[in-house]
Amino acid sequence: MKLLIATRNVHKLQEIKAIFNMPAIELISINDFQSLPEVVEDGSTFESNAIKKAVILAMSSSLWTLADDSGLQVDCLGGEPGVRSARYAGEPVNYSANNAKLIKAVIGMRERAARFCCAIALSSPSGRSQVVMGTCEGSIIDKERGSNGFGYDPLFVPSGCRQTFAEMDDASKNKISHRAIALNRAIETWGEMLKSCPSDWTLQARRSGRSERQVSEE
Repeated sequence: MKLLIATRNVHKLQEIKAIFNMPAIELISINDFQSLPEVVEDGSTFESNAIKKAVILAMSSSLWTLADDSGLQVDCLGGEPGVRSARYAGEPVNYSANNAKLIKAVIGMRERAARFCCAIALSSPSGRSQVVMGTCEGSIIDKERGSNGFGYDPLFVPSGCRQTFAEMDDASKNKISHRAIALNRAIETWGEMLKSCPSDWTLQARRSGRSERQVSEE
């Protein structure tokens, strides 16, 4: 079956494909479609944004859809940047500007505990959804280190580690990251169900009233 990943972010898509690797499930992205609606992420939580994206795009594409919303919460900043992580420094999304703003905000702060959070939502083509969460605890440093990853990775040191996410190779990061934890929970929660879902042409046949053979031969 085809599973739509609700993102245009190439870096995020690469991470998801590396972790959510299941036989018989083909992962495709919004970039594979000419016209799918842009979803405004205006929720107050990561969960609400992930569910909104998954449901709207699943119903628009008639495909099972996996969506994530993730971001950074810094305790000394009252949980900022939170759901505004991608656009912390304003529009358009600019990772360097976001990091510069974060460094300026934590200057002089002794306690810089932080966590990356990731909500993963799955929606059926009919709009029924579920969500799981993953978090990775760590702290914020005051100077970027490393060139891998994206976003706030050069400023985030996971608990128990000396390297930032951006100094780790992909395999190391994908063992402990918030997205890896959430995706592994998604596999545990929904994996067997997804593997048993009917193929896309079977779903089309049921909707149209035609035989599965008719649809598969088109």
